Amino acid sequence: MLRESMLGLLLFVASSAFAQSDLYKVVDGYKVDPDTMKGFRTWRAAACDRCHGANQEGLVGPSLLNSLKTLTKEDFVTTVRDGRLAKGMQSFGTSQQVMDNIDHLYAYLKGRSDGAITRARVEPMP
Repeated sequence: MLRESMLGLLLFVASSAFAQSDLYKVVDGYKVDPDTMKGFRTWRAAACDRCHGANQEGLVGPSLLNSLKTLTKEDFVTTVRDGRLAKGMQSFGTSQQVMDNIDHLYAYLKGRSDGAITRARVEPMP
């Protein structure tokens, strides 16, 4: 029974890891696929680093490396789109670049949070 439970847990963890890797592709910790690169460029264009820090570790805003370990994609989209005005986070719902690239932005930040993307500044895959 214990052996079957452990096998089930192992398969669940492996499938979860595989599903996460579908969000982004990364080589050498900093070379990313074109869509993840769009997410990084959106991060830079929206100047998210002013509050969340250049390495996403937090300044006046929270660490996104920690937040994206528990924040669902749906909650991420809602937060970015609507903001958290009471906490000082502006809404990006009217930013066409952010909203057009919200999935890519999530992938970039999730890759950072997962530890797969080891540098804040990434480069395109060759």
